[in-house]
Amino acid sequence: MDIVKRYGNLIKKSMYNPQTALNLIKTGLSLEKLRVSKFRDKHLPPSLQYLNKICIQYILEPLRNPNNCGLVNLFAPTEILHAMGIYPLFIEAFSSFLSGFTCEDYFIDYASNCGFSETLCSYHKAFLGAIDSGLISKPSFAVTSSMICDANINTFRHCSHNYNIPFYIIDIPYEYNKDTESYVANQIKEMVCMIEDAMSKSLDVNKLKEILILENSTLYYRKLFYNKLKTKYFPNTLTLEMYKLFTSHVALGRKETYKFYKMQSEDIQYFNRTSCKKILWVHLLPFYHKTLKDYFNLSREYQLLTCDFSFDYMEELDYNNPFNALAKKMLLNQYNGSFEKKAKNILKTAKVLDADAVINFCHWGCKQSTGGTMILKDLLKENNIPFLSIDGDGVDRRNTQDGQIKTRVEAFLEIIDTTQRKKVI
Repeated sequence: MDIVKRYGNLIKKSMYNPQTALNLIKTGLSLEKLRVSKFRDKHLPPSLQYLNKICIQYILEPLRNPNNCGLVNLFAPTEILHAMGIYPLFIEAFSSFLSGFTCEDYFIDYASNCGFSETLCSYHKAFLGAIDSGLISKPSFAVTSSMICDANINTFRHCSHNYNIPFYIIDIPYEYNKDTESYVANQIKEMVCMIEDAMSKSLDVNKLKEILILENSTLYYRKLFYNKLKTKYFPNTLTLEMYKLFTSHVALGRKETYKFYKMQSEDIQYFNRTSCKKILWVHLLPFYHKTLKDYFNLSREYQLLTCDFSFDYMEELDYNNPFNALAKKMLLNQYNGSFEKKAKNILKTAKVLDADAVINFCHWGCKQSTGGTMILKDLLKENNIPFLSIDGDGVDRRNTQDGQIKTRVEAFLEIIDTTQRKKVI
Protein backbone atom coordinates (compact mmCIF):
# COMPACT_ATOMS: atom_id res chain seq x y z
CA MET A 1 0.00 0.00 0.00
CA ASP A 2 1.47 3.40 -1.00
CA ILE A 3 1.89 6.32 1.37
CA VAL A 4 -1.01 8.33 -0.11
CA LYS A 5 -3.45 5.49 0.39
CA ARG A 6 -2.22 4.95 3.94
CA TYR A 7 -2.69 8.62 4.63
CA GLY A 8 -6.20 8.49 3.12
CA ASN A 9 -7.08 5.57 5.37
CA LEU A 10 -5.80 7.56 8.35
CA ILE A 11 -8.13 10.43 7.40
CA LYS A 12 -11.09 8.05 7.20
CA LYS A 13 -10.25 6.41 10.53
CA SER A 14 -10.01 9.86 12.13
CA MET A 15 -13.56 10.83 11.19
CA TYR A 16 -14.75 9.97 14.71
CA ASN A 17 -13.39 13.51 15.27
CA PRO A 18 -13.93 15.51 12.04
CA GLN A 19 -11.61 18.31 13.18
CA THR A 20 -8.77 15.80 13.47
CA ALA A 21 -9.49 14.54 9.96
CA LEU A 22 -9.58 18.10 8.60
CA ASN A 23 -6.27 18.85 10.31
CA LEU A 24 -4.79 15.80 8.60
CA ILE A 25 -6.02 17.08 5.24
CA LYS A 26 -4.57 20.54 5.87
CA THR A 27 -1.29 19.03 7.06
CA GLY A 28 -1.08 16.79 4.00
CA LEU A 29 -1.73 19.74 1.69
CA SER A 30 0.84 21.87 3.52
CA LEU A 31 3.48 19.17 3.20
CA GLU A 32 2.71 18.73 -0.49
CA LYS A 33 2.97 22.48 -1.04
CA LEU A 34 6.33 22.45 0.73
CA ARG A 35 7.51 19.50 -1.38
CA VAL A 36 6.61 21.08 -4.72
CA SER A 37 8.11 24.41 -3.58
CA LYS A 38 11.45 23.02 -2.42
CA PHE A 39 12.08 20.09 -4.74
CA ARG A 40 12.13 20.74 -8.45
CA ASP A 41 10.51 18.22 -10.79
CA LYS A 42 12.95 18.01 -13.70
CA HIS A 43 10.15 16.91 -16.03
CA LEU A 44 8.16 20.11 -15.54
CA PRO A 45 8.95 23.66 -16.68
CA PRO A 46 8.95 26.37 -13.96
CA SER A 47 5.40 27.51 -14.75
CA LEU A 48 3.88 24.07 -14.12
CA GLN A 49 5.85 23.68 -10.91
CA TYR A 50 4.45 27.05 -9.86
CA LEU A 51 0.94 25.88 -10.84
CA ASN A 52 1.31 22.90 -8.50
CA LYS A 53 2.19 25.24 -5.67
CA ILE A 54 -0.50 27.89 -6.11
CA CYS A 55 -3.38 25.45 -6.60
CA ILE A 56 -2.60 23.78 -3.29
CA GLN A 57 -2.47 27.28 -1.81
CA TYR A 58 -5.88 28.10 -3.35
CA ILE A 59 -7.53 25.14 -1.61
CA LEU A 60 -5.66 25.65 1.68
CA GLU A 61 -6.60 29.32 2.11
CA PRO A 62 -10.34 28.82 2.75
CA LEU A 63 -9.71 25.70 4.86
CA ARG A 64 -7.38 27.68 7.11
CA ASN A 65 -9.68 30.73 7.20
CA PRO A 66 -13.28 29.46 7.41
CA ASN A 67 -14.53 32.76 8.86
CA ASN A 68 -13.29 34.56 5.75
CA CYS A 69 -14.48 32.19 3.03
CA GLY A 70 -17.53 31.42 0.95
CA LEU A 71 -18.60 28.31 -0.94
CA VAL A 72 -18.50 28.65 -4.73
CA ASN A 73 -18.78 26.45 -7.79
CA LEU A 74 -16.79 26.55 -11.02
CA PHE A 75 -18.83 29.34 -12.63
CA ALA A 76 -19.41 31.70 -9.70
CA PRO A 77 -18.27 35.34 -10.20
CA THR A 78 -15.38 34.99 -7.76
CA GLU A 79 -13.85 38.28 -8.88
CA ILE A 80 -16.19 39.84 -6.30
CA LEU A 81 -14.63 37.72 -3.54
CA HIS A 82 -11.08 38.52 -4.62
CA ALA A 83 -11.89 42.23 -4.57
CA MET A 84 -13.21 41.87 -1.01
CA GLY A 85 -10.28 39.78 0.22
CA ILE A 86 -12.47 36.68 0.74
CA TYR A 87 -11.26 33.15 -0.01
CA PRO A 88 -13.51 31.04 -2.28
CA LEU A 89 -13.87 27.37 -1.29
CA PHE A 90 -14.21 25.74 -4.73
CA ILE A 91 -16.43 22.74 -3.97
CA GLU A 92 -15.63 20.63 -7.06
CA ALA A 93 -11.92 21.10 -6.42
CA PHE A 94 -12.28 20.11 -2.77
CA SER A 95 -13.91 16.84 -3.86
CA SER A 96 -11.04 16.28 -6.29
CA PHE A 97 -8.55 16.70 -3.46
CA LEU A 98 -10.50 14.15 -1.39
CA SER A 99 -10.04 11.79 -4.32
CA GLY A 100 -6.35 12.72 -4.41
CA PHE A 101 -6.13 11.60 -0.79
CA THR A 102 -7.98 8.37 -1.83
CA CYS A 103 -10.64 8.97 0.83
CA GLU A 104 -13.47 10.08 -1.46
CA ASP A 105 -15.32 6.78 -0.96
CA TYR A 106 -15.91 7.51 2.74
CA PHE A 107 -17.65 10.82 2.04
CA ILE A 108 -19.59 9.58 -0.99
CA ASP A 109 -20.88 6.64 1.06
CA TYR A 110 -21.70 9.01 3.94
CA ALA A 111 -23.83 11.11 1.59
CA SER A 112 -25.54 7.96 0.26
CA ASN A 113 -26.37 6.87 3.80
CA CYS A 114 -27.88 10.31 4.38
CA GLY A 115 -30.29 9.66 1.51
CA PHE A 116 -28.66 11.41 -1.46
CA SER A 117 -29.31 9.77 -4.83
CA GLU A 118 -26.92 7.19 -6.22
CA THR A 119 -26.99 9.02 -9.57
CA LEU A 120 -25.97 12.38 -8.11
CA CYS A 121 -22.70 13.79 -9.48
CA SER A 122 -19.88 12.43 -7.32
CA TYR A 123 -18.21 15.85 -7.06
CA HIS A 124 -21.32 17.10 -5.30
CA LYS A 125 -21.89 13.88 -3.43
CA ALA A 126 -18.38 13.82 -1.94
CA PHE A 127 -18.75 17.46 -0.90
CA LEU A 128 -22.16 16.86 0.65
CA GLY A 129 -20.70 13.93 2.58
CA ALA A 130 -17.93 16.24 3.81
CA ILE A 131 -20.53 18.81 4.89
CA ASP A 132 -22.91 16.39 6.61
CA SER A 133 -20.10 14.51 8.36
CA GLY A 134 -18.84 17.77 9.85
CA LEU A 135 -15.47 17.68 8.07
CA ILE A 136 -15.71 21.21 6.67
CA SER A 137 -15.74 24.15 9.08
CA LYS A 138 -18.65 26.57 8.75
CA PRO A 139 -18.12 29.11 5.94
CA SER A 140 -19.76 32.54 5.90
CA PHE A 141 -21.97 32.24 2.80
CA ALA A 142 -22.48 30.33 -0.45
CA VAL A 143 -22.81 31.51 -4.07
CA THR A 144 -23.76 29.55 -7.19
CA SER A 145 -25.61 29.95 -10.48
CA SER A 146 -28.14 28.11 -12.62
CA MET A 147 -25.54 27.44 -15.34
CA ILE A 148 -25.00 23.91 -16.68
CA CYS A 149 -25.21 21.72 -13.61
CA ASP A 150 -28.66 21.01 -12.18
CA ALA A 151 -27.08 19.69 -8.97
CA ASN A 152 -25.61 23.07 -8.03
CA ILE A 153 -28.72 24.72 -6.66
CA ASN A 154 -29.79 21.83 -4.44
CA THR A 155 -26.25 21.22 -3.21
CA PHE A 156 -25.76 24.84 -2.22
CA ARG A 157 -29.24 25.04 -0.71
CA HIS A 158 -28.43 22.01 1.44
CA CYS A 159 -25.11 23.53 2.54
CA SER A 160 -26.90 26.75 3.45
CA HIS A 161 -29.50 24.88 5.47
CA ASN A 162 -26.92 22.65 7.18
CA TYR A 163 -24.74 25.55 8.33
CA ASN A 164 -27.48 28.21 8.57
CA ILE A 165 -25.60 30.57 6.25
CA PRO A 166 -26.96 32.89 3.54
CA PHE A 167 -26.66 31.81 -0.08
CA TYR A 168 -27.41 33.34 -3.45
CA ILE A 169 -28.37 31.70 -6.74
CA ILE A 170 -27.67 33.75 -9.87
CA ASP A 171 -30.26 32.90 -12.52
CA ILE A 172 -28.58 32.92 -15.96
CA PRO A 173 -30.92 33.09 -19.00
CA TYR A 174 -29.89 31.17 -22.11
CA GLU A 175 -29.98 34.18 -24.44
CA TYR A 176 -27.71 37.19 -24.36
CA ASN A 177 -29.08 40.70 -24.97
CA LYS A 178 -28.99 44.00 -23.12
CA ASP A 179 -32.05 43.10 -21.05
CA THR A 180 -30.61 39.80 -19.83
CA GLU A 181 -27.26 41.51 -19.18
CA SER A 182 -29.01 44.06 -16.93
CA TYR A 183 -31.01 41.26 -15.29
CA VAL A 184 -27.88 39.31 -14.34
CA ALA A 185 -25.91 42.44 -13.40
CA ASN A 186 -28.64 43.43 -10.94
CA GLN A 187 -28.51 39.95 -9.41
CA ILE A 188 -24.75 40.25 -8.97
CA LYS A 189 -25.31 43.55 -7.15
CA GLU A 190 -27.86 41.85 -4.89
CA MET A 191 -25.34 39.06 -4.26
CA VAL A 192 -22.76 41.66 -3.26
CA CYS A 193 -25.19 43.12 -0.72
CA MET A 194 -25.70 39.63 0.75
CA ILE A 195 -21.94 39.07 1.01
CA GLU A 196 -21.42 42.51 2.56
CA ASP A 197 -24.04 41.72 5.21
CA ALA A 198 -22.56 38.27 5.90
CA MET A 199 -18.98 39.53 6.13
CA SER A 200 -19.58 42.99 7.65
CA LYS A 201 -17.35 44.55 5.01
CA SER A 202 -18.01 46.59 1.87
CA LEU A 203 -16.98 46.04 -1.71
CA ASP A 204 -14.64 48.69 -3.11
CA VAL A 205 -15.73 49.00 -6.76
CA ASN A 206 -12.36 50.47 -7.70
CA LYS A 207 -10.69 47.36 -6.30
CA LEU A 208 -13.06 45.22 -8.39
CA LYS A 209 -12.02 47.20 -11.47
CA GLU A 210 -8.37 46.46 -10.65
CA ILE A 211 -9.21 42.74 -10.43
CA LEU A 212 -10.82 42.85 -13.90
CA ILE A 213 -7.87 44.76 -15.36
CA LEU A 214 -5.54 42.06 -14.03
CA GLU A 215 -7.87 39.39 -15.46
CA ASN A 216 -7.62 41.05 -18.89
CA SER A 217 -3.82 41.07 -18.61
CA THR A 218 -3.97 37.39 -17.68
CA LEU A 219 -6.11 36.71 -20.74
CA TYR A 220 -3.40 38.21 -22.95
CA TYR A 221 -0.86 35.62 -21.76
CA ARG A 222 -3.41 32.79 -21.93
CA LYS A 223 -4.03 33.56 -25.59
CA LEU A 224 -0.31 33.97 -26.26
CA PHE A 225 0.37 30.50 -24.84
CA TYR A 226 -2.41 28.81 -26.82
CA ASN A 227 -1.29 30.49 -30.05
CA LYS A 228 2.10 28.84 -29.57
CA LEU A 229 0.60 25.53 -28.44
CA LYS A 230 -0.79 25.05 -31.94
CA THR A 231 2.66 24.18 -33.22
CA LYS A 232 4.79 23.49 -30.13
CA TYR A 233 5.06 20.64 -27.70
CA PHE A 234 4.37 21.46 -24.05
CA PRO A 235 4.25 18.91 -21.22
CA ASN A 236 0.99 18.25 -19.45
CA THR A 237 -0.69 15.78 -17.11
CA LEU A 238 -4.28 14.97 -16.22
CA THR A 239 -3.78 16.49 -12.76
CA LEU A 240 -2.19 19.69 -14.05
CA GLU A 241 -5.01 20.16 -16.53
CA MET A 242 -7.53 19.82 -13.70
CA TYR A 243 -5.51 22.34 -11.66
CA LYS A 244 -5.99 24.81 -14.51
CA LEU A 245 -9.70 24.93 -13.63
CA PHE A 246 -8.53 27.10 -10.73
CA THR A 247 -6.52 29.46 -12.91
CA SER A 248 -9.04 29.66 -15.78
CA HIS A 249 -12.05 30.18 -13.51
CA VAL A 250 -12.18 30.49 -9.73
CA ALA A 251 -8.75 32.13 -9.29
CA LEU A 252 -8.95 34.56 -12.23
CA GLY A 253 -8.05 38.02 -11.01
CA ARG A 254 -5.42 36.77 -8.59
CA LYS A 255 -1.81 37.96 -8.97
CA GLU A 256 -0.58 34.37 -8.67
CA THR A 257 -2.78 33.32 -11.60
CA TYR A 258 -1.45 36.18 -13.73
CA LYS A 259 2.11 35.14 -12.87
CA PHE A 260 1.42 31.52 -13.85
CA TYR A 261 0.09 32.36 -17.31
CA LYS A 262 2.91 34.82 -17.93
CA MET A 263 5.48 32.16 -16.92
CA GLN A 264 3.76 29.53 -19.08
CA SER A 265 3.81 31.77 -22.16
CA GLU A 266 7.55 32.27 -21.62
CA ASP A 267 8.30 28.60 -20.92
CA ILE A 268 6.73 27.33 -24.13
CA GLN A 269 9.24 29.33 -26.19
CA TYR A 270 11.97 26.87 -25.13
CA PHE A 271 10.13 23.81 -26.48
CA ASN A 272 10.45 22.43 -29.97
CA ARG A 273 7.87 22.09 -32.68
CA THR A 274 5.53 19.23 -31.87
CA SER A 275 5.55 15.89 -33.66
CA CYS A 276 2.98 14.31 -31.34
CA LYS A 277 -0.56 13.30 -32.02
CA LYS A 278 -2.44 16.16 -30.32
CA ILE A 279 -5.48 15.41 -28.17
CA LEU A 280 -8.13 17.92 -27.13
CA TRP A 281 -9.97 16.75 -24.01
CA VAL A 282 -13.64 17.54 -23.43
CA HIS A 283 -15.10 17.88 -19.93
CA LEU A 284 -13.46 16.64 -16.72
CA LEU A 285 -10.35 14.47 -16.41
CA PRO A 286 -10.13 11.34 -14.20
CA PHE A 287 -6.60 12.18 -13.04
CA TYR A 288 -6.22 8.97 -11.04
CA HIS A 289 -6.82 6.53 -13.92
CA LYS A 290 -3.71 4.43 -14.63
CA THR A 291 -4.24 3.82 -18.35
CA LEU A 292 -4.97 7.47 -19.05
CA LYS A 293 -1.96 8.54 -16.98
CA ASP A 294 0.27 6.06 -18.81
CA TYR A 295 -0.75 7.38 -22.22
CA PHE A 296 -1.10 11.12 -21.59
CA ASN A 297 0.98 12.25 -18.59
CA LEU A 298 4.07 14.02 -19.97
CA SER A 299 3.68 12.00 -23.15
CA ARG A 300 5.71 12.94 -26.23
CA GLU A 301 3.63 10.61 -28.37
CA TYR A 302 0.08 11.70 -27.47
CA GLN A 303 0.10 15.32 -26.36
CA LEU A 304 -2.71 16.34 -24.03
CA LEU A 305 -3.30 19.87 -25.34
CA THR A 306 -5.91 21.20 -22.93
CA CYS A 307 -9.58 20.69 -22.06
CA ASP A 308 -12.48 22.69 -23.45
CA PHE A 309 -13.08 24.48 -20.12
CA SER A 310 -10.01 26.60 -20.91
CA PHE A 311 -11.84 28.09 -23.89
CA ASP A 312 -15.34 28.62 -22.47
CA TYR A 313 -14.91 32.42 -22.38
CA MET A 314 -11.93 34.23 -23.90
CA GLU A 315 -13.04 37.86 -24.23
CA GLU A 316 -11.79 40.96 -22.44
CA LEU A 317 -13.95 42.43 -19.69
CA ASP A 318 -15.17 46.03 -19.66
CA TYR A 319 -13.66 46.95 -16.31
CA ASN A 320 -15.36 50.37 -16.31
CA ASN A 321 -18.69 48.54 -16.03
CA PRO A 322 -17.69 45.64 -13.76
CA PHE A 323 -21.12 44.21 -12.89
CA ASN A 324 -22.26 44.22 -16.51
CA ALA A 325 -18.94 42.75 -17.58
CA LEU A 326 -19.33 39.83 -15.18
CA ALA A 327 -22.93 39.35 -16.31
CA LYS A 328 -21.85 39.25 -19.96
CA LYS A 329 -19.09 36.79 -19.12
CA MET A 330 -21.62 34.37 -17.61
CA LEU A 331 -24.27 34.80 -20.29
CA LEU A 332 -21.85 34.26 -23.19
CA ASN A 333 -20.02 31.35 -21.63
CA GLN A 334 -19.99 28.42 -24.09
CA TYR A 335 -21.57 26.21 -21.44
CA ASN A 336 -24.60 28.45 -21.08
CA GLY A 337 -27.37 27.55 -23.51
CA SER A 338 -27.79 24.69 -25.94
CA PHE A 339 -25.26 21.89 -26.32
CA GLU A 340 -24.91 22.84 -29.99
CA LYS A 341 -23.26 26.07 -28.84
CA LYS A 342 -20.75 24.12 -26.78
CA ALA A 343 -20.10 21.66 -29.61
CA LYS A 344 -19.34 24.48 -32.05
CA ASN A 345 -16.87 26.01 -29.60
CA ILE A 346 -15.14 22.64 -29.16
CA LEU A 347 -14.84 22.33 -32.95
CA LYS A 348 -13.42 25.86 -33.13
CA THR A 349 -10.92 25.07 -30.37
CA ALA A 350 -9.87 21.84 -32.09
CA LYS A 351 -9.16 23.79 -35.27
CA VAL A 352 -7.36 26.64 -33.48
CA LEU A 353 -5.05 24.14 -31.75
CA ASP A 354 -4.82 21.88 -34.82
CA ALA A 355 -5.91 18.89 -32.71
CA ASP A 356 -5.59 15.43 -34.24
CA ALA A 357 -8.42 14.01 -32.14
CA VAL A 358 -10.97 14.77 -29.44
CA ILE A 359 -11.73 12.65 -26.37
CA ASN A 360 -14.98 13.31 -24.53
CA PHE A 361 -15.34 12.16 -20.91
CA CYS A 362 -18.87 11.43 -19.73
CA HIS A 363 -18.67 11.92 -15.98
CA TRP A 364 -20.93 9.87 -13.70
CA GLY A 365 -24.12 11.79 -12.91
CA CYS A 366 -23.45 14.61 -15.37
CA LYS A 367 -26.43 14.73 -17.71
CA GLN A 368 -25.11 17.37 -20.11
CA SER A 369 -21.82 15.58 -20.84
CA THR A 370 -23.68 12.36 -21.61
CA GLY A 371 -26.75 13.81 -23.31
CA GLY A 372 -24.84 15.87 -25.84
CA THR A 373 -22.35 13.22 -26.92
CA MET A 374 -24.01 12.39 -30.26
CA ILE A 375 -24.32 16.08 -31.18
CA LEU A 376 -20.59 16.54 -30.65
CA LYS A 377 -19.73 13.28 -32.38
CA ASP A 378 -21.72 14.16 -35.52
CA LEU A 379 -20.25 17.66 -35.73
CA LEU A 380 -16.67 16.41 -35.44
CA LYS A 381 -17.33 13.62 -37.93
CA GLU A 382 -18.53 16.19 -40.45
CA ASN A 383 -15.19 17.92 -40.01
CA ASN A 384 -13.09 14.71 -40.18
CA ILE A 385 -11.84 14.93 -36.60
CA PRO A 386 -11.52 11.54 -34.85
CA PHE A 387 -13.69 11.34 -31.73
CA LEU A 388 -13.88 9.02 -28.73
CA SER A 389 -16.36 9.18 -25.88
CA ILE A 390 -15.64 7.26 -22.67
CA ASP A 391 -17.69 6.84 -19.50
CA GLY A 392 -16.30 7.08 -16.00
CA ASP A 393 -16.11 9.06 -12.80
CA GLY A 394 -13.85 12.01 -12.14
CA VAL A 395 -13.86 11.42 -8.37
CA ASP A 396 -15.07 7.96 -7.36
CA ARG A 397 -12.67 5.26 -8.56
CA ARG A 398 -15.34 2.59 -8.00
CA ASN A 399 -17.51 3.99 -10.82
CA THR A 400 -14.90 3.64 -13.56
CA GLN A 401 -14.54 0.51 -15.68
CA ASP A 402 -10.76 0.29 -15.98
CA GLY A 403 -10.65 -2.55 -18.48
CA GLN A 404 -13.23 -0.98 -20.78
CA ILE A 405 -11.45 2.38 -20.83
CA LYS A 406 -8.10 0.73 -21.50
CA THR A 407 -9.48 -1.28 -24.44
CA ARG A 408 -11.30 1.66 -26.03
CA VAL A 409 -8.50 4.18 -25.60
CA GLU A 410 -5.87 1.84 -27.01
CA ALA A 411 -8.04 1.02 -30.01
CA PHE A 412 -8.72 4.71 -30.61
CA LEU A 413 -5.06 5.69 -30.43
CA GLU A 414 -4.24 2.91 -32.89
CA ILE A 415 -6.77 4.38 -35.30
CA ILE A 416 -5.18 7.82 -34.93
CA ASP A 417 -1.73 6.35 -35.56
CA THR A 418 -2.95 4.56 -38.68
CA THR A 419 -4.64 7.70 -39.99
CA GLN A 420 -1.47 9.70 -39.38
CA ARG A 421 0.66 7.18 -41.26
CA LYS A 422 -1.71 7.30 -44.23
CA LYS A 423 -1.42 11.11 -44.30
CA VAL A 424 2.36 10.88 -44.33
CA ILE A 425 2.34 8.31 -47.15
